[in-house]
Amino acid sequence: MSESLNRESWLATLRQSVPEMSPAEAFGQQAKGALLIDVREDDERAAGSPAGALALSRGFLELRIEDNEPNRDRVILTICASGRRSLLAAEALQRMGYRQVSSVAGGFERWKNEGLPVRVGRVDADFAERYARQLRLPQVGESGQLKLSQASIVLLGAGGLGAPAALYLAAAGVGRLTLIDDDRVERSNLHRQVIHADARVGMAKTESARMTLAALNPRVQLDLRNQRLQADNVERLLIGHDVVIDGADNFPARYLLAASTRRLNIPMVYGAVERFTGQVSVFDPRRSDSPCYRCLFPEPPAASDAPNCSEAGVLGVLPGIVGLLQATEALKLILDLGEPLVGRLLSFDALSMRFRETRLPRDPACPGCGAAAVFNGYEDIERFCALHG
Repeated sequence: MSESLNRESWLATLRQSVPEMSPAEAFGQQAKGALLIDVREDDERAAGSPAGALALSRGFLELRIEDNEPNRDRVILTICASGRRSLLAAEALQRMGYRQVSSVAGGFERWKNEGLPVRVGRVDADFAERYARQLRLPQVGESGQLKLSQASIVLLGAGGLGAPAALYLAAAGVGRLTLIDDDRVERSNLHRQVIHADARVGMAKTESARMTLAALNPRVQLDLRNQRLQADNVERLLIGHDVVIDGADNFPARYLLAASTRRLNIPMVYGAVERFTGQVSVFDPRRSDSPCYRCLFPEPPAASDAPNCSEAGVLGVLPGIVGLLQATEALKLILDLGEPLVGRLLSFDALSMRFRETRLPRDPACPGCGAAAVFNGYEDIERFCALHG
């Protein structure tokens, strides 16, 4: 009882310093140019928000208000669900020097009940709940999450690298994932390809991956391509995507991928693993300073110098680490966040538990992206890899 009384006493004190107005009065002020700020969380706004209101969660109000409204003399109105948080928000704005701040009594519930204009939320309740933790990130928010839901990422390989990358990209809410793989699940895959299961041995990897991803996030569109990447299908399989995740296990596929992503202007997130070590980088042809895959490997190494996992072995967790780094870079590219691994090669040694970063500048003489580079067709690339592999 005393706690309830203290809360009411505190609210009464707050109302002495913060003016309140009815939703109808706030709507009238808004029509005259007042700024209405909805201080609820993104997930709360899923069901709707006052028309024309600025969405700015209470937790980030002080950090971001000056970017949205530097004028301390503008009339500002705060609204929340019931009218309590908006009092706190208005008081915070007063302390920052905003001189004409009021709280909307009764909040959005009263606004809605009085039939005032409401903007239907751009996200539904499932969306708001599923991505609640990402929606709370100011660098993501509703607009970033919607951007993810509209993105398309293609993964070459549903194996060691593709498995963890696909799981986290689906969980993060990427709208469309295309899986390219012509292999079937083998029992020897399961120690590292965590998207599959023992009961699915013998099943197409793409279908096995679809079952897991659909169960994890039914909102994601999954396109399956049970094909091997080749000269005659590479552009057709990649076109229309925003990012390519390289989970290839052979050099001909990687060189085809590198050439096609350059021609289609799509960023390629490179990853590779062997035994206890892995590498990650980003090749982004949209950037003039970005190297390409052939700046790193101008020619395919001999097979004896670059054995695959079935020949050399690999620690099961290693592809998980590298695949998650690839997924992280893909999300950063979609959201335009941070500093992608363009011009940098990140190497990981699991035995020493060390990351090492190496500068990877663009090579002016690169046969893939240099000034004198000549593209003679994808068939020529396949022959080139066959001769050097």
